[in-house]
Amino acid sequence: MKGKMKGVLLLLLASFSFNECFAAEVTIYLTRHGKTMFNTVQRAQGWSDTPLTPPGVDVAQKLGRGLQPVKFVAAWSSDSGRARETARLVMQSWKTPLPLNESKGLREVGFGLFEGDLDRNMWGAAATQAGYPSEAALMKDFAERKIRIDKMIEAIKGAESHGTGVLKGIKSTGAAESYQQVATRMTNSITDIARQAQQQGGGNVLVVSHGMAIMVLLQELGDTSLNQQLGNASVTKIRYTDAGQFVIESIGDLSYIRQGS
Repeated sequence: MKGKMKGVLLLLLASFSFNECFAAEVTIYLTRHGKTMFNTVQRAQGWSDTPLTPPGVDVAQKLGRGLQPVKFVAAWSSDSGRARETARLVMQSWKTPLPLNESKGLREVGFGLFEGDLDRNMWGAAATQAGYPSEAALMKDFAERKIRIDKMIEAIKGAESHGTGVLKGIKSTGAAESYQQVATRMTNSITDIARQAQQQGGGNVLVVSHGMAIMVLLQELGDTSLNQQLGNASVTKIRYTDAGQFVIESIGDLSYIRQGS
């Protein structure tokens, strides 16, 4: 009888510990990297990479100082150098910097043959693919929320499949990503990060990713309000509840940068 009672108690304790483990909420501070060389010269930068410029370094450091009062339990970035550098600069002023984890799933959208090309060439081709007379007309509809990020990414992929004007004669290898490819990897990555933090008791997690990739994630989570690019080092706050649901708390917040100035 005593043995049975002991077994029941152990089972109850194990169940309690398991439930407690998953009863903690996680808040993800999802950040776009600092400004880079390609951002400055207006070139397409997806899986390709360039270093942060001095203003990019400065804004990352300001963000870090602004986030000092927040206690973080983990830090993540994509495996792109600009995201990794931003994350390390953010943590530079913290009393206890965290080990930095990296995930390929947090990368920017892959643009295939458009990588490194001028932004206007990529968006001009995408506009034609989507049935617009010009890049300006496409961007006007985006600003007015008449076209969403999913259609824009599909237009880039469709245009890239025909080759590009700059790389004449070079055929696409299919490296330009579809919206669904980005949506799947971003959603899976953020879910895995949130669950790992939850299993360790919950708390705040720093995640450094990329502008369009973050926009894709937000659309997948049900928000279609964005009609302009996210600012460098802006913070989008997403809460992962103990019920396993994502709740968007804020988008593109620049107040932490101002606090760290």
